[in-house]
Amino acid sequence: MTGIAGLVLAAGASSRMGIPKQLLSFGQNTLLDHVLAESLRSDLEKIVLVLGFQAEKIRQTLKTNLRHPKLKVIENKDYSQGMSSSLITGLSAVEKDSNAVMVILGDMPYITSKIINFLLYRYEQSCFSLAAVIWEGKRSHPVIIGKSFFSALHGLRGDEGAKALFAKHADRVCLVEPFEEYNGSDVDTWDDYLTLIRKTKR
Repeated sequence: MTGIAGLVLAAGASSRMGIPKQLLSFGQNTLLDHVLAESLRSDLEKIVLVLGFQAEKIRQTLKTNLRHPKLKVIENKDYSQGMSSSLITGLSAVEKDSNAVMVILGDMPYITSKIINFLLYRYEQSCFSLAAVIWEGKRSHPVIIGKSFFSALHGLRGDEGAKALFAKHADRVCLVEPFEEYNGSDVDTWDDYLTLIRKTKR
């Protein structure tokens, strides 16, 4: 999609998990490999993977081709300052050439290229500067943030991400309800992961 970059945020220390959730096995690869594969398969113009905690170990473990022409891997050395630092790090790598960014969390096992593309096209058809998927009646990830809000993103601090931005400008958000069953949950705890594995083995 012209002018829209994907930011895959995977820099966190997985404190609630106890081990790097980026390296959790999912199918034949890792959870992060799955998210990257679906993102690269989508119509996003480019993908920026933001690593932080144990960045080198994660690089070495990933089976994704890190030299893929659409992919750029960068490191957020300030990842301990929260999600906003990763968002700003990723944005800084693409903002000069992008009209919008799609924020994709690196621990979303149910993300698909179809969902990404559906959100992309609905955003482009709308007249809004922000867009988000609806899951269980609430705003969920992934989300899209237009260029007019890039400066506001640079002002974010801590672990809030863009949540406050969407709340403040609720009248400028294109809310997209997926055409197919969608699960917007991520994997934060070991119980979340065990639940995921049980579901995928059914």
